Amino acid sequence: MQRLRVEFTTEPFDLDEAPAHALVARQVIEGASLDAVDVGPFGNTAEGGADAVLTAVDALLRRTLDAGATRVSLQVNVIGEGEK
Repeated sequence: MQRLRVEFTTEPFDLDEAPAHALVARQVIEGASLDAVDVGPFGNTAEGGADAVLTAVDALLRRTLDAGATRVSLQVNVIGEGEK
């Protein structure tokens, strides 16, 4: 099974309080069937099987845009066995 790593950020940024779209992004990623999830203020990463990552990316885009994100930047990489 192919494994993928997704890295993403949502904008606009707010350093004083997490905006609604950032909270939604966290909910989507933490609620997905992914592993190696790392959520932070300036970037987020998660890994998992291809189907799980692609499903999470679809939900991430739809829900964060609905929650007010004006930009979502993401990168998806195929990762090999043992690669971190």
